[in-house]
Amino acid sequence: MKPLTPVAPATRTALGIAFFVLFVAGWSAITFSGFVSKTFLADPLTMVKSGWTLLAEQGFAFDIGMTVWRVLGGFVIAAALALPLGVAMGAYKPVEAFFEPFVSFARYLPASAFIPLLILWAGIGEAQKLAVIFIGSFFQLVLMIAVTVGNTRRDLVEAAYTLGVSDRSLIHRVLIPGAAPEIAETLRMVLGWAWTYVIVAELIGASSGIGHMITDSQALLATDQIIFGIIVIGLIGLVSDFAFKWANRGLFPWAQLGR
Repeated sequence: MKPLTPVAPATRTALGIAFFVLFVAGWSAITFSGFVSKTFLADPLTMVKSGWTLLAEQGFAFDIGMTVWRVLGGFVIAAALALPLGVAMGAYKPVEAFFEPFVSFARYLPASAFIPLLILWAGIGEAQKLAVIFIGSFFQLVLMIAVTVGNTRRDLVEAAYTLGVSDRSLIHRVLIPGAAPEIAETLRMVLGWAWTYVIVAELIGASSGIGHMITDSQALLATDQIIFGIIVIGLIGLVSDFAFKWANRGLFPWAQLGR
């Protein structure tokens, strides 16, 4: 191994699968051997059986669908508003000076701390859960997009001005295309954070969703169901992550050079 040396796709896949195999093997060893009580940590086989029961008999597929809808809904709203504001802050320094102090302040506020207020303002319906995801995602996106746009190579900007581009055209022809690959990566990362916010929102005042199932399972000490819910979240996140990467490779092939 050499630092920063790319790995062949087949090798990368094999190494990634190997970690999961070792992880499940270690999990099986400590649970099937009785080293850890099943009350505190269910074994993989029991977890799979409970997961099948949840899906086949208890309507867990509906809970999964509700959680996915909430994540996508809150994240899309946050992204739709954060993109133009972030680009404006990165392109125009007065706009950045006006918004950046508040955005920097707000992004440190934990979204979960707003849940009591949001329940008072919006009740315990879908609006409250979407608002939690929005608060947790919006300010992070704005600042990260602004930094990405503001870090556009100055030689590209100077070359565009030399060729007679206007200020407005500079944004559409240089700043946004140049920052687009990194903005896409920012969206991919923050989408992962959105999953943590939706589970927190569903732990309080929810009648459906993966977080609601986890809360009910905790009251019954059903660690097999809790683990299955956590694994489902991880699998959905993994699929969305690969989907983002695949889309980014297709939309921005030049950004993959040298990786």
